[in-house]
Amino acid sequence: MRVVLFCANPYAFGILKPLHDALVRQQHDVLWYIPEKIAAQFLFTGDFNKTDSIAAIHNFKSDSIFVPGNEVPHYLRGVKVQIFHGLAGEKQGHFRIRNYFDLYLTQGPYFTQRFQEFARRHRDFQVIETGWCKLDPLYQNHEAYLKERSRVLEKAGKKKLLLYAPTFSPSLTSATVAAKEIFKLASQQDIFIMIKFHDLMDPQVVHEYKAAAQHVSNVLLIEDRNILKYLIMADMMISDTSSVVYEFILLNKPVITIRSTAETINWRDISSAAELIPAVSHELVHDDFKEARLTTIRQYHPYTDGQSSERMISATEEYIKKYGVPEKRKLNLYRRYKINKMFGRKPD
Repeated sequence: MRVVLFCANPYAFGILKPLHDALVRQQHDVLWYIPEKIAAQFLFTGDFNKTDSIAAIHNFKSDSIFVPGNEVPHYLRGVKVQIFHGLAGEKQGHFRIRNYFDLYLTQGPYFTQRFQEFARRHRDFQVIETGWCKLDPLYQNHEAYLKERSRVLEKAGKKKLLLYAPTFSPSLTSATVAAKEIFKLASQQDIFIMIKFHDLMDPQVVHEYKAAAQHVSNVLLIEDRNILKYLIMADMMISDTSSVVYEFILLNKPVITIRSTAETINWRDISSAAELIPAVSHELVHDDFKEARLTTIRQYHPYTDGQSSERMISATEEYIKKYGVPEKRKLNLYRRYKINKMFGRKPD
């Protein structure tokens, strides 16, 4: 199978890397599409077949195109496969059907049921539940990462490691109101705090946190783009309306959010950053939402074998066996105009 891994934003790299590795193991022919504007942020080392040219993808004549984003050129050959860029179904647009995709590979029953309803209505795409390739490493390498956690805590002389991972959206982020409490928490509790900002976080916010962290020995801003390692290392997460909350919950560990807008909150949510310190103290001891988290795990991502990439490949191959490889995707005039504006017209 000739496969394109289609990246429009840097967050796609970490999502697609486990899928790439599985494709290579199975000896598929893989081409990454990475626009020039984000190419410098591709930090994986090794032998990767990459292009920043839509024309090169057109000439590649792919059988499938995996997309962890919202758009893909309709005129490119191949099954357009939507694999999603998060687990936060409540975020605007998650369940929007944009008509670009032939196949939706869903992470768990909560998503599968919704998209199957849309599939029955639209009748021009298929839905298969496979689990999410990004999370394959979440169930691997635990021993090595937990050893690193122990080294970090021993060096800092602390007992617990907390991860603060807010979303970037100005209307949803807690980063602008929580800084004071985050650093107060670090000074008052026997903890080490790692802070991981989204790639699209306001640079001024990042600068302010970096400046404050220089004066606190047990707060560290993480530059690493792949957050999975730190999810495994952390004992607790602090966040807001970020899809990474769901990734952390899949490890069955406590979460505290600040004014989350999630549809169903199976963790402690607080209405103000001022409540953060007592909430952390309570949850580290009592973990009130342990049973509720199990419901989220069953609904959002029940696959713990680290084999979702293989299921995604198999599902795509089965689709091709049944329906063939489409030369293009039918779109209305507005959608075609939008794609042409974003990616240019179909190469000659």
